[in-house]
Amino acid sequence: MKFSGKYGFKRRMKKKKSTISGVDPEYLKKQKASLVRRHRQVIYLNDSEMAAIDQYCSRFNVHTRAVLYREAVMEKVLSELQDNHPTLF
Repeated sequence: MKFSGKYGFKRRMKKKKSTISGVDPEYLKKQKASLVRRHRQVIYLNDSEMAAIDQYCSRFNVHTRAVLYREAVMEKVLSELQDNHPTLF
């Protein structure tokens, strides 16, 4: 027993595991594995495009450009897919 703190001793407490009760751990493992990014894409920007990105990032305190690019591309792709979905008639 170590002496410290308000009462002269330090209590040792076990940390609780942060598991979600009622959810199969195998399901959570598969869900996590499906979100892993395995496909790499490279883009090239000209000087004016890079300057615009730099200005945007400095103005809005964006520290991770990969997130910025990913969100912008996926927003455009998903909106186009939603607008141009197939119709029955």
